[in-house]
Amino acid sequence: MTGRPLSRRRTLKSAVGAAALTVAAAAGAPSAAASAGPDAEQTEKPTVVLVHGAFADAASWNPVTERLQHQGHPVIAAANPLRGLTHDAAQVAARLAAIPGPVVLVGHSYGGAVVTQAAATAPNVKALVYVSAFVPDAGEVLGELAARFPGSQLDAALTPVPVPGADGTTAIDLYIRPDRYHEVFAQDVAPPTTWVLASGQRPLSASAFTDRVSGAAWHTVPSWTLISTRDRGIVPELQRFQAARARSRTVEVPTSHLPMYSRPGAVVALIRSAARTVTA
Repeated sequence: MTGRPLSRRRTLKSAVGAAALTVAAAAGAPSAAASAGPDAEQTEKPTVVLVHGAFADAASWNPVTERLQHQGHPVIAAANPLRGLTHDAAQVAARLAAIPGPVVLVGHSYGGAVVTQAAATAPNVKALVYVSAFVPDAGEVLGELAARFPGSQLDAALTPVPVPGADGTTAIDLYIRPDRYHEVFAQDVAPPTTWVLASGQRPLSASAFTDRVSGAAWHTVPSWTLISTRDRGIVPELQRFQAARARSRTVEVPTSHLPMYSRPGAVVALIRSAARTVTA
């Protein structure tokens, strides 16, 4: 080795500098790659659009939204008006048209019917994910589809409320009775949580069960389905029938009708499986 030996002052300065770098790394100081922000990773992923079902709003997806965002997925929790299938599907389709790039479209419960019809006119939807959902075919009516497989406890728990209709006539809004919400909708979710959800539920227009489905995107778009095996709203037998008919990639999870709260990890895993097949 040649050259002058390092002085004691220079040696201490080098040691302090190395220690500072070590501490910064341990503390999570941003690297050059990290400073690019989450968009650097998200540009490689399709947008995940989450559509809620009846008796809920977009906040019902919060446990799933947070996990997906943490893992770098761009997420939109879309507003589902709950004013009838024809109206709701048109609203969601308009939201999809405003999204650049490919979409993984996810529907929970009644939202499954909405995404089925909306995606039929949305060419950027590359994967469908159904969570404890209705998955109707074109020409079907949800009320008739649900009646094929008895056992649902939902009908008996509903409260009809007359409201002014858009055309000036009287329409009917449906709510789940608050004292039945936990038992029928989310029996494996902590009661304090279900009390809050029951208090803030949004009504579903009764016309949602009589509107006829105009298109079913699952005929041409690949799908994934989470079947809730302890569901008391949409019975598991109906979920299995729909998944088989759609040739959907299926997982069964022992959960209630609200797996976004009771098993959010399973919901996220299924959505990510679908997203991995889509190239942004």
